[in-house]
Amino acid sequence: MKFRYLLLLILPLLVLAAACGKKCNEEKQVNIDDSTILKFISDKGIVAQKHPSGIYYQILSTGTGNLSYTANTTVSTKYVGRLLDGSVFDGPTSQPITFQLGGVITGWQIGIPLIQKGGKIRLLIPSGLAYGCDGQGPIPSNAVLDFEVELVNATN
Repeated sequence: MKFRYLLLLILPLLVLAAACGKKCNEEKQVNIDDSTILKFISDKGIVAQKHPSGIYYQILSTGTGNLSYTANTTVSTKYVGRLLDGSVFDGPTSQPITFQLGGVITGWQIGIPLIQKGGKIRLLIPSGLAYGCDGQGPIPSNAVLDFEVELVNATN
């Protein structure tokens, strides 16, 4: 009888420890994401460039100005965020959303500085530069994200 109680106490702890010990295989996921993005841009006929970080981008309009971006740069954007299956998880925004560049996912921190005020860009962001293996709300784990972003304003 004591063994049963002991087992009932230990089993949940073992399950919890196993769940906490689960880690992403980030190196493997980078390769999966890259292959997924390459297939997506090929299938959709998207002409995109690969940034050294691993994001793919298509500059739709460069915009004007010569702002040097920092984590404290305040940006105002209109955007829509999609999963690669086309489902929208955020936006489209009709009114600009304003935030500090350092407060958003890494893929945006890399991609937004590729354009200037008035510019438009499409960002294909690997999961490791977005929400990774944890996901976020409607964004599943290891999701590659597809954003179309218009940079309405940016100031330091």
